[in-house]
Amino acid sequence: VAKQLQKVCNRRMLVTTTTSCGRRLVGWSMLNLLQRQHVAPLVSCSLQHQPAAAALAAKTKTTNFNMCRNYSSFFGLFQNAAQSGVQKSNKYATEATVQVHRPFKLHRLDKGPESTVTLTKEDATKYYTQMQTIRRIETAAGNLYKEKIIRGFCHLYSGQEACAVGMKAAMREQDNIISAYRVHGWTYLMGVPPVGVLAELTGRQSGCALGKGGSMHMYAPNFFGGNGIVGAQVPLGTGVALACQYKGNGGVCLSLYGDGAANQGQVFESYNMAALWKLPAIFVCENNNYAMGTSTARGSSNTDYYTRGDVVPGIWVDGMDILAVRSATEFAIEYVNKVGPIVLETNTYRYSGHSMSDPGTSYRTREEIQEVRQKRDPITSFKELCIEHGLLSADEIKEIDTKVRKEIDEATQVAKNDKELPVTGLWTDVYSNNLEPKIRGLSSYNIAHISQRKGVNH
Repeated sequence: VAKQLQKVCNRRMLVTTTTSCGRRLVGWSMLNLLQRQHVAPLVSCSLQHQPAAAALAAKTKTTNFNMCRNYSSFFGLFQNAAQSGVQKSNKYATEATVQVHRPFKLHRLDKGPESTVTLTKEDATKYYTQMQTIRRIETAAGNLYKEKIIRGFCHLYSGQEACAVGMKAAMREQDNIISAYRVHGWTYLMGVPPVGVLAELTGRQSGCALGKGGSMHMYAPNFFGGNGIVGAQVPLGTGVALACQYKGNGGVCLSLYGDGAANQGQVFESYNMAALWKLPAIFVCENNNYAMGTSTARGSSNTDYYTRGDVVPGIWVDGMDILAVRSATEFAIEYVNKVGPIVLETNTYRYSGHSMSDPGTSYRTREEIQEVRQKRDPITSFKELCIEHGLLSADEIKEIDTKVRKEIDEATQVAKNDKELPVTGLWTDVYSNNLEPKIRGLSSYNIAHISQRKGVNH
């Protein structure tokens, strides 16, 4: 009986779930205490096994069988909580303590991020909503591209949501981010509503850059945007880190790049300068296993990207585990402010092709993609974790899904039907500060600069 109760306790995470009343359910610890006090028969009584209780009382030399009976009603409550899965108790859980899915790997570090982390109900709701919103935005973008409403470049982030949401969860107000061309999700996380992202993709006026930036060139406060040149954002991010150091505001800069860009020379130059000047720079390699159509094994002699910084320390983290990414980023932010730069490798996976022009199945099998979706999907895994720990109910999950779907559907309609920019938009807001009144060399008409909006991050 005791072993069976232990299984129930372990399965229902009694030890790690906090109720809204602030009490911690310590099922197995309580059971151990009772056994040490020779009142183990109570467990049997509570499970309504009176003969077993008598036998156990004799075995443990406990003669006060009546005492066991007196406490049976109390342990009946405990048994009900265990057998009903603490589902009623967990329904009102406000936080849970959980273990990251896969251990961190460290390079030149004696101590790494915390593997045991706390997740509150508020954060669980926020993270799930954000990941689901990014997934929906990308699904909508893919459909708009197939309808030929979005033209040109379009790189989707589906499958990698835990990386962005986990990092953003650890960032503070003074921290900065710069990335490459897979930035729809980051634009949303940094403050642009979904309609501003989707309308930017379709080239409409309600886009975050009035439709002039498109898929790769979106910006927001503390977000220095997408960049179309592979790896070019890394030295720029190193410069942002230098600015943080110069200002002395405690801010850091996360420079994101892929496993393909990790082989660029400018990345290693950035490592070197950041190490020399001890800059608050976090170099984040989002390793989604394929550089366009080239697997990491075919394109990199060293696929342990977190070790690539040589004297710069590094951390490998499961990029499909949002809480692991959050923990690693929190550690990195604290580290770079005290010591200097660090490299994070987030091991993740993209479901779509490199871009919308790539079907994504000529260099990998459909079975491989499906296996990752079924076993490692970041949204599904996080949803199951939240339900298991009683932080979110199935009804609450459904409510979030419905709300997100409605918001993205409405944003998609705006992105389809909003007005395009007039021709004068071509010479409007070219610079945040115009040093000359007219644009030189554009045409014989000497077109005057027009300024309508304040620049971002200047």
